[in-house]
Amino acid sequence: MREFFAASLGFPVAVLTVLLVIVVAYWLLVAFGAADADWVELDIGGVPATLGLSLLIAFSWFACLAGVVVFEPPSVLAGAGVLGGSLAAGLVVTRLVMTPLKRLFPAEPPASRLDFIGRTCVIRTGRVTQTFGQAEVTAADGSSAVVQVRQPGSDALTAGTTALIFDYDVDGEFFWVASLEIGHNPTLTRGDH
Repeated sequence: MREFFAASLGFPVAVLTVLLVIVVAYWLLVAFGAADADWVELDIGGVPATLGLSLLIAFSWFACLAGVVVFEPPSVLAGAGVLGGSLAAGLVVTRLVMTPLKRLFPAEPPASRLDFIGRTCVIRTGRVTQTFGQAEVTAADGSSAVVQVRQPGSDALTAGTTALIFDYDVDGEFFWVASLEIGHNPTLTRGDH
């Protein structure tokens, strides 16, 4: 056990030991909810950068420790060679491990027309009927699109009216909309409630 600590705290392994301690501390903080697992908002080959970097440091540390035990570098220059070789080996192994890990981190689904369902839109044509109409809708990212719309009833959906998109017709490639304007029914009087 004494040889293990001597090797892991001696040059060149000590360089990676410090980094490994930081990685272990980071993942302990993540496990206890004190840190965010996506600390670095970057993907490396489809895997979050924090995971890729952690794997690189862990594999490089192990390769460096094994290199020191096997080669017993006699000088600082030889130790630097072992360090460089272990970083290269760690990079190769990390790349191999990241390939199957990509499946655990699927990319966000692409935008879909179904994302517009439940959003409000502004009618852009003179009227909307069961067979005709267009409206402008704003997506979650702030972009807007003019889409084909239809209504099942006979509401007065005219240019500038706000409507709610409640369904999408795949075959007809249009959205079903309903009026959001709460109208006044002139047949009711105050005493008819």
